[in-house]
Amino acid sequence: MALNRTVRLQKFLAQAGVASRRSAEALIQQGVVSVDGVVITEMGCKIDPGQQQVRCRGEVIHPHREAFVYILLNKPKGYVTTVSDPQGRPIVTSLLHDIGERVFPVGRLDIDTEGALLLTNDGALAHRILHPSHQTTKTYEALVQGRPRQEQIDRLQRGILLDGRRTAPAQITLRKRHEHATRLQVVIHEGRKRQVRKMFAAIGHPVLDLKRTAYGKLFLGQLKSGHFRHLSEKDLKKIFL
Repeated sequence: MALNRTVRLQKFLAQAGVASRRSAEALIQQGVVSVDGVVITEMGCKIDPGQQQVRCRGEVIHPHREAFVYILLNKPKGYVTTVSDPQGRPIVTSLLHDIGERVFPVGRLDIDTEGALLLTNDGALAHRILHPSHQTTKTYEALVQGRPRQEQIDRLQRGILLDGRRTAPAQITLRKRHEHATRLQVVIHEGRKRQVRKMFAAIGHPVLDLKRTAYGKLFLGQLKSGHFRHLSEKDLKKIFL
C-alpha cells in the first residue's frame, strides 16, 4: 500500500521555515505562492513535497531545514515585524547577522512598540506559541496617559469588547504613578493586532509607550535594544511556563 505523503500547503510552508502557519495562509491568499508553476490562492491545497515544486515570491522552497534556529530579539521602535516591507521601512530581520538560516518573526509587534520578539525557522513551534488553545502569555510594560481608576482596570482584567469580540481576562499590575501618566504591567495570552493599545484606548487612557518584556517566563533581562541572542532548549521551555 502506498504511503500518503501529502501535506497542506500552509503546513508545508511553516515546516520549511518560510513563516508561521497563520502567516503562510496570508501568503497564499496574497497570491505569492505557486505549486508546479500554478499560483495557489485558496486554502485546502495539498501537495506532495517529494514530487512537486513550491515557490514563494519566486524562490524555490525546500521541504527540510538542516537545523532549527531560535532567537530572542529586543526590537527597537521604528522597525516593522515582517521579513519584507513594500514601503521600504526597516525590518526586524535586518538586525540579525551570522544566523545561517532564514528566520521569521513569531507574531508581531507594531512599529511603535519595542521589546521581546521571537524569530525562528521552526513553523511548528511558532504555531504552538500563536495558537489560542495553548494560551502562551505575553508580558508588557505600558505607560498610559492619565491615572486609570481601579474600576477601569477591573474591566480590562475581566475582558472588554474589542472589534465585536470580548478579550480574554488579563492580569494588570500597577508599577508606578506619575503626575500625568501611569506605568502598568499587562499580561495577556491573546495575540490580536494592537490589543494592549486598543484596550487602554477603550477606557480613555491611551498608551504612550509600550514594551513587551516576556513570552511566558522567558524575559528580555539585560538584552539591549537592537541586540539578540540564541535560545537554548531550557529557554524554550520557559515560554510555556
